[in-house]
Amino acid sequence: MGRIAVIGAGMGAMAAAARLAVAGHRVTVYERTETYGGAVRRFERDGFAFDTGPGLLPLPAVYRDLFVKTGKEPLEDCVELVQVDPSARHVFADGTEVSLPNASRAGVVGALDAALGSGAGQRWGDFLVRAREAWDRTRRPLLEEPLWPNWQVLAEREPYPSVPHKKLLRTRRAATLAEIGDWELRDERLAALLNSHALAHGLDPRTAPASAAVLPYLEHAFGVWYVRGGMRELARAVYERCLRRRVEFVFGAEVTAVRAKDGRAVGLELADGTVVDADHVVAGVDPVRLDALVRPTGCRLDADGDVRAGTGAVRPSRCTVLLALRGAREAGAAHRTVVHAPDDQTELDLLVAPGGDRPVRPTVTVLRPDDPALRPDGDHESVVLSAVVSSEAGWEQADTVRAYTDFLLEAGEAAVPGLRERVLWQETLAPEQVTGTTAAGSGAGEVSAPALAAGRGRFLHPANTTRLPGLYRVGDWAHPGGGLPHAGMSGALVAGLIVEGPEFRGSQ
Repeated sequence: MGRIAVIGAGMGAMAAAARLAVAGHRVTVYERTETYGGAVRRFERDGFAFDTGPGLLPLPAVYRDLFVKTGKEPLEDCVELVQVDPSARHVFADGTEVSLPNASRAGVVGALDAALGSGAGQRWGDFLVRAREAWDRTRRPLLEEPLWPNWQVLAEREPYPSVPHKKLLRTRRAATLAEIGDWELRDERLAALLNSHALAHGLDPRTAPASAAVLPYLEHAFGVWYVRGGMRELARAVYERCLRRRVEFVFGAEVTAVRAKDGRAVGLELADGTVVDADHVVAGVDPVRLDALVRPTGCRLDADGDVRAGTGAVRPSRCTVLLALRGAREAGAAHRTVVHAPDDQTELDLLVAPGGDRPVRPTVTVLRPDDPALRPDGDHESVVLSAVVSSEAGWEQADTVRAYTDFLLEAGEAAVPGLRERVLWQETLAPEQVTGTTAAGSGAGEVSAPALAAGRGRFLHPANTTRLPGLYRVGDWAHPGGGLPHAGMSGALVAGLIVEGPEFRGSQ
């Protein structure tokens, strides 16, 4: 039985902790804030409650597996999962609207044909068939297995089987998500639908590889789910599972260094001077903070080939507006509405290179859960508006925060009837504020995408193992990347590597 020290109480870190405890290890989690869950947080006021992080759960099988492997009670005994239907309502820039059924190819094809014209649904359906092929080719290496030592194979091969397209007297195949929209979908609204899945993960579809087609496919194939009571309930359930497996949590514990001896991680140092001995260290923090924690050991974690993730110098973040509304939620209202940007190219330009005279309204996601636990009574409603934005858009300036708050409210009016007149109070969480209230380190509040093939490796994440033996990465900023399912899988991979050793290749 080994001693495991875990840095951070995010979802991936807790998933690893629970699995390691079941394997017989003594596990202690050191979290610098006073609570668990990382970015999966809740804001409460006056009887209203809001998810301030992820609002929906794709691929719930990851957490079902976690609960099966760590105890007798299955996930559904610990939280109530509700399949969201429709999966989303989309409001496009030209005013066209469409509601897409959850996990139904025929339903989606029919809805798109009715809203966008005959043939639109078939083109989207054909695209999903190709996206499935990309998913089948990359699911194991990019979700279910530790990152291959020869990861360059994943970086060089494009798994999406795009259709040939003649351009400038040459036959070409789509290399980016934007080219799929232009060449294969051939409808600005279908392209916007495709691009919105990339934007939700902070990706620019103009540079994201065609393999990002797996993002809409994942939602289509496995459905979109809501946790009754809010997504914070999922974090609570994972935390309580850890406690039942005798994982110890130390909150308010700032880790200042990873200790090493004879070229191996042997523990931690805390801000109060406490020295923690450990046989293995699991770090649920972003690469910048982890590199700072390891630097005193003399190990370079940012050496060539060790940290590859990133789509550029500017990382995307999220701006969120929480709305307490008077009046009941109307019958039949969609749980999720995506209000597309009126100028998508300018939106993308500002996402990767903030500047210019003034910002423009981004693509906004409106979440309206039909959940009594989130409102004081049936005569009120709790709504969350959010948009992926540049983390360097000048959020320290009050004018920037006000401008984006107005943008989000403007978009929200397309999803919620009489929105502005119904506002009882509102709370804006700008990227600077989100970073200050979560625990993941300097990357908190930023948006991390799942690992993707191709793109010369720029869309892969650092491996779960590191150059310092005994030190492991877990969570959104490690393989297999960001999002609740991928964070949960990172916990499974780290636990497998510690329990079974470096030859571990994932569950069969």
